[in-house]
Amino acid sequence: MSDIVLEIQGPVAVITLNRPAVLNAWTTPMRNEIIEAMHVYDADPAIKAVIMTGAGDRAFSAGQDLSEAHDFDGDRAVEWVGEWERYYATLRGLSKPLIIALNGTAAGSAFQVALLGDIRVGHPGVRMGQPEINSGIPSTTGPWIMNSMLGMSRTIELTLTGRLMNADECKQIGLIHHLVPAEQVMTKALEIAHELAAKPPIAMRLDKQRFREMSEAGFKDCIAAGRRLQKEAYDSGEPARMMEAFFKARAK
Repeated sequence: MSDIVLEIQGPVAVITLNRPAVLNAWTTPMRNEIIEAMHVYDADPAIKAVIMTGAGDRAFSAGQDLSEAHDFDGDRAVEWVGEWERYYATLRGLSKPLIIALNGTAAGSAFQVALLGDIRVGHPGVRMGQPEINSGIPSTTGPWIMNSMLGMSRTIELTLTGRLMNADECKQIGLIHHLVPAEQVMTKALEIAHELAAKPPIAMRLDKQRFREMSEAGFKDCIAAGRRLQKEAYDSGEPARMMEAFFKARAK
């Protein structure tokens, strides 16, 4: 069974994260599959919009699969940041609108990916946030994205506490654009995708290009910081210790 499911519905492509048993947490091969699909869709003139969602009813994605990152040392962490740079750059470079259909929790890197989407649809059970600190992992990309959307004060609070916001809070501060009953999330996402697919494509591409240009310096800075900070963190052994404690607690 593939880690992602790809569907085409008229001018709209749908990418479904397909590891519901582990809350759709992603690994490097899974992200590479998504990158490949995004490149194909971006090059296809028949595709006018893309939706990303998760399988099941518990999570859009829990973010990084910790079992993959558990044994990283500092040098592997630096390589890992480069893999994330490629993933995020692909999402940021998509010339077509990206709608995130939040079927459940979006945590850590999945929260970041959700914020890199253009429009987010969720339901009252959705939770979103940046809990990396609880795993001993410093946050670099998350604070960059959050600061541009929410300001420094809330970014600091969310990063240092690692708490997950409920759907109402996310809606109030503009992180979820449309809040609908759970069974209507994909219907609403498709409605928005088809609406955007009907917009003039050149203007759409140029608008998205300009948004990327406006934030490119910050993106490059956060990736450079990620290489530096993740190396120090993983060389310290703290992420491995915190992840081991997490695995032991989950096994009880």
